[in-house]
Amino acid sequence: MALYLNDDQKMLQDSAADFMKGEGNVAHLREFRDKKCKDGFSHALWKQFAEMGFSGILIAEDEGGLGLGHVEAGVVLEEIGRNLTPSPFLATAVAGVEALNAGGKALREKYFPGILSGDSVLAVAVDEGAKHRPERIAMAATREGNGFKLDGKKQFVVQGGSADMMIVAARTSGSAGDDKGLTLFAVDTSAAGLTRNSVRLVDSAMAAHVEFDGVLVDADAVIGEVDDGATVLKRMLNAGRAGTASEILGVGAGAMDITVDYIKGRKQFDQIIGTFQALQHRAAHLYSEMEIARAVVLKAQQMLDEGSPQADMMVSVAKAKAGKATALSVREGVQMHGGVGMTDEYDIGLYMKRDRALAEFMGDVNYHTNRVAEMHGY
Repeated sequence: MALYLNDDQKMLQDSAADFMKGEGNVAHLREFRDKKCKDGFSHALWKQFAEMGFSGILIAEDEGGLGLGHVEAGVVLEEIGRNLTPSPFLATAVAGVEALNAGGKALREKYFPGILSGDSVLAVAVDEGAKHRPERIAMAATREGNGFKLDGKKQFVVQGGSADMMIVAARTSGSAGDDKGLTLFAVDTSAAGLTRNSVRLVDSAMAAHVEFDGVLVDADAVIGEVDDGATVLKRMLNAGRAGTASEILGVGAGAMDITVDYIKGRKQFDQIIGTFQALQHRAAHLYSEMEIARAVVLKAQQMLDEGSPQADMMVSVAKAKAGKATALSVREGVQMHGGVGMTDEYDIGLYMKRDRALAEFMGDVNYHTNRVAEMHGY
């Protein structure tokens, strides 16, 4: 498949770009950061996402959504990243919906209407330590009556404090590191025994440390099959990782654009600094790295939509490559701005902060580089 967007996808890109630039721009981020919003995003803006149809991109048409794929979700996420738009789109409409798509009809009927209307927010509770290591899940889910009892902790659950429901990965058998024995649950955050301690991340987004102390869920809360949750977890993580790669790609592209604009206008010793060959070479190198990353991310999304058996590997390639390219973009941006790049007056520092948060979400560059190497037997 060609590594460019088709006409319909370009129309979606134009629509998303206009919307984010007008309604969810950097000024919007600053507003919610400065007033220390407890959720870190605007619920009114999330309702507008729904009105635009964005929240239903991965929901089938016969269930009220647009019935589109990961390429289209990535188009929206790149514009979110480019404008630093604070929203629950990634966790709710991408990772969360993809998990529910693998579950039963009853769960979809319960949660999809709220997502489609912009009234519901979902969170993904997977990690139990400081780093993304889903293979180490040890949280216990034991049989209790006709359901399960959840005991344990989850760390850095993005939008965990404002979520109406969490998709929780827990162990119903075996021990940490086993392929079998995982089960995914849809847990309402109003459940007794569930406590959330919200924390503000470096980019002003909100996450939560969540404790489950005898939280009871019935059998209908199971997403997929008991003890075979690894299948659904893999699907959810691939959607989240590809989506994160798209958003971080948008961050890098946005940082590059404002940096290029800056060096075209900044004068030093009566000369535009963009005319200096050294800066031109650095800008050209950055552009090349960003274009390579864009091609890799698009390929990963296409493979997910095709159901390719190699999609799992390509998603990790995309997350690693987008992470490296964007890290280069924000570093070069701060350096080319000079001393003012370290001040809050200029937006480039905000891009660096969003990069650092997204770099860790769903696995950092080292995690995914090692994962690809292991898949090839290294």
